[in-house]
Amino acid sequence: MTSHDAFHPDLPDDAAGGSPPLRARLHHIRADALDGDTAQSGGMRRFAAISGRTVGSERIWMGQTHVAPGTTSADHHHGASETAIHVVKGHPEFVFLDDSGGTPEEIRLRTSPGDYVFVPPYVPHREENPSPDEEAVVVIARSTQEAVVVNLPELYVLGHRPPAD
Repeated sequence: MTSHDAFHPDLPDDAAGGSPPLRARLHHIRADALDGDTAQSGGMRRFAAISGRTVGSERIWMGQTHVAPGTTSADHHHGASETAIHVVKGHPEFVFLDDSGGTPEEIRLRTSPGDYVFVPPYVPHREENPSPDEEAVVVIARSTQEAVVVNLPELYVLGHRPPAD
């Protein structure tokens, strides 16, 4: 049996002599082949691995985010997308506002490698890397086929948008 890299070796080529359809095969995305041409926020760099564009996914996006030492991302949210985060390297902090006590308060989730964070749809937040010398790297999975990023001028409590200037 011949081995083919990047797709299931037992699938035949399609009738046109090319590869099978994207959704009829497994995909291998190498670490050095991540796609930086995805939605971005200032202060961080996102790289897509799994997306509608890269592999034909319909309900998931997955990739990595890198935050340089001493860097803070722009405030943002991810629209209707649910986001799951797995910390691979560093100690990034995830910051959002909470008003369950009656007054908006900044909450910081301080993480370590191996930790997970869940970001519900539309919740404004930002990532910070307080380390002066270590890059923070996280793996992200989203419930949409492409990265949804809405950059914001500031954080606000979900449901309480700040007044327009």
